Amino acid sequence: MNTVEEAVAAIEAGKLVVIPTDTVYGLACRPDREDVVRALSALKGRSSEQPIALVATSVDALLELIPELPARLVLTGAFTMVAPNPARRLPWLAGTREDTIGVRVPEVSGAAAAVLSRVGVVAATSANLHNRADPGRIADVPDEILARVAAILDVGELPGKASTVVDLTGPEPRVLREGAVPAAEALARVADAVRQ
Repeated sequence: MNTVEEAVAAIEAGKLVVIPTDTVYGLACRPDREDVVRALSALKGRSSEQPIALVATSVDALLELIPELPARLVLTGAFTMVAPNPARRLPWLAGTREDTIGVRVPEVSGAAAAVLSRVGVVAATSANLHNRADPGRIADVPDEILARVAAILDVGELPGKASTVVDLTGPEPRVLREGAVPAAEALARVADAVRQ
């Protein structure tokens, strides 16, 4: 297992890492290098047509990359928000919908928070093989992934249920995937944010 410093150095060098979030272990890399993001998708065995989210230390860090984000609608915690990306920034993260971008600001502490605060933003997805169970422990991460990443940050057992995905790009918010947060609660949180 690696230290925070080693994980940060690996990300900055354009390598793949396994890091914890507030839900599951994630496979992460720099978001600004298309070649590295493509390598991440290939390691998971998923098509490059499937989107990969930006995972950030703060909403402000996301706004530095995607200034058009509807910041007040980006819920922090176990949510991934699919937001409009009219400038089509970082199109290699968007899959088939280049005018959208997935964004996430997990509520993390300790080593996970230290990594994100140092790098600001990563591209990340669950550290599993495509369509397999989400890893709540490093032991749940497939060996073929562990063997090909440059750093592994182990903080023990995580909840093990992926984030809830909410699409903000249509006329009404809708839940694309119910995960750690129930769909009704996610939509209520977005509605509260709209009213603010």
